[in-house]
Amino acid sequence: MFMKHKSSGDLVEIVELSGLFDPFQKKAKGRFHSGEELQDAELFNKDELIFPSGECLPRCWVDPHYRDS
Repeated sequence: MFMKHKSSGDLVEIVELSGLFDPFQKKAKGRFHSGEELQDAELFNKDELIFPSGECLPRCWVDPHYRDS
């Protein structure tokens, strides 16, 4: 799955989707998808990631208390 890095605008390929979907994890493992060579994987803060369309991540992916009101 590809996400967009907010500050740079570069695409980030998420290599471990479970970290992205888990609201208790603050970071997701991915790698920048730019240039000709495959980049090394690193941890990205989920608050720095958005969908390529510009939409924010769903609340259920970032807030462990999304059901509390």
